[in-house]
Amino acid sequence: MKYALISGFADEIAGDVDTQFRVLGKLGIGYFEPRGIDGKNIANLTDEEVERLKGKMKACGIKASSIGSPIGKVKLEEDFEGHFRQFQRVVEIAGQLGAKYIRMFSFYHEGGAEWTEGERAEVLSRLGRMIAYAAERDVVLLHENEKDIYGDTAERCADLMEELGCGHFRAVFDPANFVQCGQDTWEAFEKLKGHIAYLHIKDALLADGRVVPAGVGDGNVERILRSLLEKGYDGFLSLEPHLGSFDGLKDLELDDKMLNLPPGGEGTFTLAFQALEGILERIL
Repeated sequence: MKYALISGFADEIAGDVDTQFRVLGKLGIGYFEPRGIDGKNIANLTDEEVERLKGKMKACGIKASSIGSPIGKVKLEEDFEGHFRQFQRVVEIAGQLGAKYIRMFSFYHEGGAEWTEGERAEVLSRLGRMIAYAAERDVVLLHENEKDIYGDTAERCADLMEELGCGHFRAVFDPANFVQCGQDTWEAFEKLKGHIAYLHIKDALLADGRVVPAGVGDGNVERILRSLLEKGYDGFLSLEPHLGSFDGLKDLELDDKMLNLPPGGEGTFTLAFQALEGILERIL
């Protein structure tokens, strides 16, 4: 039995969409999570560029599972109005590409690991405004647990979901990111499982934070997948390999854990896909 809803960040294959789609087709993957598109971030595409991307998607039989946006991946101290306008543009692009979901984050700050009540309140206020806008346009914001943002630990992710969780604000569960924050991923899963609408397939080692193929690290990927699928999960499994460097990686990471990797590409993406396939074969 094949799992139908496999997607991935195809910019880890190559910067150009033609190569991305060629490899996705070769692997039998019918979805992608657009992030890097021909050297530009998805949020920065013009209408003309979006139309050109739509044409290539249609020609190759590829659909967008979620927009891999950078929304919320800025500091609280930065101007929010400009960022909100970028968010509105991302919502527009999601509509143009037929994507129901938009991946997003919950802001960095200057204060290190500790967050004040005032900062928490500001995060909730900003997210609440974006959720209301998403609800008006019938898209779903997916919060990703990411290193160094407010929602990096399971406790703070749960806080966001308890305060704001709804049909238009759900969770992306990324095991590797929790590992890199020193979190027990099974405990995190237990806290968040009622809010998970989307999964990033990425694993890492607790010892040094190094990303490894799914099932090889300390992310409990197979155990979590098994639990979700046995309970009827039918959402996307999105490959985010991070097994090699790729264009735009340096713009995604604040620290240097991921910046000394050998070049990635079709080989590392295929390895990540094969690791997921192996897990699914054991489960299904």
